Amino acid sequence: KRRASGVQCTMDFVEKSIQKVNQLGAGGGGGTDSKYFQTTKKGEIHELREELANPKMEKKKEAVKKVIAAMTVGKDVSMLFTDVVNCIQTVNIELKKLVYLYLINYAKSQPDLAILAVNTFVKDTQDVNPLIRALAVRTMGCIRVDKIVEYLCEPLRKCLKDEDPYVRKTSAVCVAKLYDINGELVEDQGFLDMVYDLLGDSNPMVVSNAVAALAEISETSELGQKVFQINTSTLQKMLAALNECTEWGQVFILDSLALYCPSDGREAESIIERVTPRLQHANSAVVLSAVKVMIKYMDLITSQDTLKALYKKMAPPLVTLLSSEPEIQYVALRNINLIVQKRPTILAHEIKVFFSKYNDPIYVKMEKLEIMIKLASERNVDQVLMELKEYATEVDVEFVRRSVRAIGRCAIKLERAAERCINVLLELIQTKVNYVVQEAVIVIKDIFRKFPNRYESIIGTLCENLDTLDEPEAKGSMIWIIGEYAERIDNADELLESFLESFDDETASVQLQMLTATVKLFLKRPAETQKMVQDVLTLATQDSDNPDLRDRGYIYWRLLSTDPEAAKQVVLAEKPNINDDSFTLDPSVLDELITHLSTLASIYHKPPSTFITGRTRMVPTLGGGAHDDEYEESDANITSDMMDGGMGGAQAAPPAMPAPSAGGLADLLGLDDEIAAPAAGGGGV
Repeated sequence: KRRASGVQCTMDFVEKSIQKVNQLGAGGGGGTDSKYFQTTKKGEIHELREELANPKMEKKKEAVKKVIAAMTVGKDVSMLFTDVVNCIQTVNIELKKLVYLYLINYAKSQPDLAILAVNTFVKDTQDVNPLIRALAVRTMGCIRVDKIVEYLCEPLRKCLKDEDPYVRKTSAVCVAKLYDINGELVEDQGFLDMVYDLLGDSNPMVVSNAVAALAEISETSELGQKVFQINTSTLQKMLAALNECTEWGQVFILDSLALYCPSDGREAESIIERVTPRLQHANSAVVLSAVKVMIKYMDLITSQDTLKALYKKMAPPLVTLLSSEPEIQYVALRNINLIVQKRPTILAHEIKVFFSKYNDPIYVKMEKLEIMIKLASERNVDQVLMELKEYATEVDVEFVRRSVRAIGRCAIKLERAAERCINVLLELIQTKVNYVVQEAVIVIKDIFRKFPNRYESIIGTLCENLDTLDEPEAKGSMIWIIGEYAERIDNADELLESFLESFDDETASVQLQMLTATVKLFLKRPAETQKMVQDVLTLATQDSDNPDLRDRGYIYWRLLSTDPEAAKQVVLAEKPNINDDSFTLDPSVLDELITHLSTLASIYHKPPSTFITGRTRMVPTLGGGAHDDEYEESDANITSDMMDGGMGGAQAAPPAMPAPSAGGLADLLGLDDEIAAPAAGGGGV
């Protein structure tokens, strides 16, 4: 009885609990929570699937648009692949385009299902509407699936010979896309020959697309230039199409002409004559491509009169490019920089267009400054100096620094104008603007090296501004000047002592200059500076952690101790001359870059091989070396050679140092290179 009553109590408790839960779930008018788990909606994908199956065209089109929109924002709608492909059987071009767009996007992830659309492609390539035929061919080229490619060969073959030029031009580009997927198949099927035949097509658009396709294939093919060889027949057809095709078609044709080598000067002149009208084109890419062809072919023309006439025709279009937006101006300026290095005469009379405007972006100003220096000559140097002096009063510190250095570069480039440049620099020093004074000191040091024993009368003015120098390069330059002309500066020892007080706090480059300048001063005035040179050598060899400074200190100490004559020949040697750095690119590199005008190579000023294939070959420059990274391996070898040479063991204490005697010249160690040898740079930027 007890057990039966216990079971009954449990059942009553459960029943009451259920009633309470139902009461809690009932909202005023009754009902249960089960309604939250009941819905007529079956999800967005299900709704889209139902709409795609709708027989009404407008509903179906809206559904495909929704699918494309979802795909665009990154939603995965690949599960609708079969449903969308079923919509492909339609005469509506808009719907067909949308389906093809979906197909291109998901064919790679659903290659097996994509084969279902092959029959439709084949059928569409035989449609009476040329737009649909071309659309089918274009989509075929965009579906990058190997399984499908072999099914597309026959439809593509028919379209390459289609009666409508729109279909033919689309097919030509499709061959290039197909070659990227399976080049061997394209070659075996003879598509390359068919595209080559299109160069003789009557329609200029077909010709330009055939040129673009062959140029693209030749860049990636193992056959290289053999894929696209221009002969006399195709040359004439390309030139004929040049006047009638679109602007981008013109760019492709002109770029291909730039790779063609005319047989002689007469043929080069003939081609240039046909290309010259392109200089008047509104599109800057067409203009630069035309300039590229003309500059390349000019190498074959010997008549100076013909060249002068061409220079006059080329200058105005290049100047016009500088009236565009700043970004296009920058690209144009980078290209003009190369053109000026190759043919400076073209823009020799147009230097004023490269004067900076107050509202030019800084990157445009910097490029204009570079070209101004390249175009500076004795005829226009006064104009240039006035402009540079004006720039030196601007608010942008970096631009001011570049402008002051540009004055120094003009002095190094134009010997007759050097004195005028010095006078401008002295005027700028009088402004007492700190960074202007420091840059002026740096460039004057370079001018002293270029023209020794000419302008030393201004050293007094430089020494007056000694206290304002706080940048390492400016300090190093001033120390170099004091050491180099110590015999002309009465208080040279006092000036160097002022730097000696902060020797430990200076950068390595300043310390090296200080060491060399003190040794120079000692060799010229030994009686007064014996203690100073001993102090500096002690600081360099015993108190410094810098191995370069320590090693140089030991070399000097031993030279002065053992052979003062040799010390004079080394330390007081004649300095190597520094050269104008306006035209720094190696001629072979410049020629290569000229063939790549209006491409990224002309903006980077590096051959395409240095940034496309991932190689790190540096661009060689005249009189200048590449960056240290280029020779990383050779540096490692040098280091290992030095270590193998027996550099172990404790350093011997330096012996006592006798007073030096007079001696000869020979700069064997390049002792001033840290600061004084932007040799090919003349203080260049």
